[in-house]
Amino acid sequence: MTTTGIRLHAPAAGWSIAADVVVVGSGVAGLTAALRCEAAGLRTVVVTKARLDDGSTRWAQGGIAAALGEGDTPEQHLDDTLVAGAGLCDEDAVRLLVTEGPDAVRRLIETGARFDESSEGDLELTREGGHHRRRIAHAGGDATGAEISRALVEAVRARGVRTVENALVLDLLTDAEGRTAGVTLHVMGEGQHDGVGAVHAPAVVLATGGMGQVFSATTNPSVSTGDGVALALRAGAEVSDLEFVQFHPTVLFLGPDAEGQQPLVSEAVRGEGAHLIDADGVRFMVGQHELAELAPRDIVAKGILRRMLEQDAEHMYLDGRHFGAQMWEHRFPTILAACRAHGIDPVTDPIPVAPAAHYASGGVRTDSHGRTTVPGLYACGEVACTGVHGANRLASNSLLEGLVYAERIADDIVASGLPARVPQPVPHPEIPEHPLQTPEARFAIQRIMTGGAGVLRSAGSLAKAADQLQRLHTDAREALAEHGKTAEAGVDTWEATNLLCVARVLVAAALLREETRGCHWREDRPERDDAAWRRHIVVTLNPDRTLAVHTTDTTHFPTTLPPQAPQEQ
Repeated sequence: MTTTGIRLHAPAAGWSIAADVVVVGSGVAGLTAALRCEAAGLRTVVVTKARLDDGSTRWAQGGIAAALGEGDTPEQHLDDTLVAGAGLCDEDAVRLLVTEGPDAVRRLIETGARFDESSEGDLELTREGGHHRRRIAHAGGDATGAEISRALVEAVRARGVRTVENALVLDLLTDAEGRTAGVTLHVMGEGQHDGVGAVHAPAVVLATGGMGQVFSATTNPSVSTGDGVALALRAGAEVSDLEFVQFHPTVLFLGPDAEGQQPLVSEAVRGEGAHLIDADGVRFMVGQHELAELAPRDIVAKGILRRMLEQDAEHMYLDGRHFGAQMWEHRFPTILAACRAHGIDPVTDPIPVAPAAHYASGGVRTDSHGRTTVPGLYACGEVACTGVHGANRLASNSLLEGLVYAERIADDIVASGLPARVPQPVPHPEIPEHPLQTPEARFAIQRIMTGGAGVLRSAGSLAKAADQLQRLHTDAREALAEHGKTAEAGVDTWEATNLLCVARVLVAAALLREETRGCHWREDRPERDDAAWRRHIVVTLNPDRTLAVHTTDTTHFPTTLPPQAPQEQ
């Protein structure tokens, strides 16, 4: 395995921690992996960009999907997932998800997560888009992610897992053989550690969440800047399917110039019977799909966009007035409060909605044990591409994927054995390898991506976006080469640099995939082309910072690494 040698420009580490495993991220994937590693006796450190309870998981409203209801089966869950994935799911990966999922949810409940129950004491299950069964377990009505986060955070604290909060991970450390040796990170603010430091460990688990901040309007929190994907690329890992960004169909419309994180109106609202309507009250999804408003998300998002284009409208409406006040207050209290905070009362008025960036179906390529193409580096949750989601994630499969694959990662780390000594990382180069973007570049990237690589894409829009992104990249490189100058190292510049990295990969893959499939909608290539494109696009970063792009031969990913033999202690 060849590393790129590319690292972010940053001060040298001023402190270090030794561990067996470092988990980067504190959502359902990261904390599940950490708890399982800690339970096996491994020295485990959790690094998280904000507070421990402030990961992307807490924003999940809908729930977690698993075949837990009477009459439901993993096979039915598999079928719905494969349909939503538009021919690009790795069926073996999906089968692992749906068969191991129910027991993983039960273990989550044993950890302390409290899901909503019926009066008989059974799990209260609902439906969401693409599901033919009621199989979505939820908590607090529409606060499932917050409840899962609460339970896992309490368990982590109760078990004394070491944590480093408010820390932005920078780069992967590797030893002389190219194996993982830990990470560098920057702690924001004062505390036990501050400034740039390192966690030295032979196993690193990336659970950093998504990259929604690459677009102007997103449901993702401000910390979702693609840090894990960018780190993996600089470390030489393969990234796949980044063109498949899911735009959630129903995000509260706050105006054409709204930027940053937007309030989500969960798919569960449609699952309980809310209707999509235009300004004239017409249910425009009826007749477009057998499930109407409950079609897979890509179909609903496209239906909304088409109607907006037909009527020259900025948004459509979600109508749940027939629910009544009691149901809104009991089943969807979070959404009700968010709408009212913006002057909209769903009890009496339809909710203005429009699609916004929501979830990255692609990410760092892994195998069935979460192993990447870099020895010792694992990935799970939204940062990973396991093959489960294909071209379009099925609603509420994300929390389940994070849960199931985090458990599989922990089990693989334990089974593979760890070296008796913490590996020694190769020293950082004295000359900065990677020029940094200015803080202002973040907004430029978001405008470029929203205009050229949003829900509607074409060869022209993508080529223009690619040129604009390349100019940002080239300008920074030339400033460093000619004048020895780069933007001052700091959180804003590191985040902007990571955003540019993942944006370039996304646009390159979207430009190459000349078809419409799942949540990748090419206006100039409106048909799905299985003969040419029923395969994955894989991207790596070359040492000269150019992108190397190739496709797989089939929908199955080639192996990442051979199983590692246990090492002598």
